[in-house]
Amino acid sequence: MGWTWTLEDSLGEVKGRSEEFESRGDAESWVGEEFGALLEQGIDQVRLFDDETEVYGPMSLHASTDS
Repeated sequence: MGWTWTLEDSLGEVKGRSEEFESRGDAESWVGEEFGALLEQGIDQVRLFDDETEVYGPMSLHASTDS
């Protein structure tokens, strides 16, 4: 069992999946380090999975526009 991200466009269409990580912390660190590159690749949001169970998401990779 491992932790992975689904990589999605703004409509929620899955464009790929991350590598598998041993821990949630490793997965969260990876997305924190890679979000700029993911945006450049057209990824707008991600979902975190523990094996096949969705833990949370969708999480936007874009800056919040809230005031």
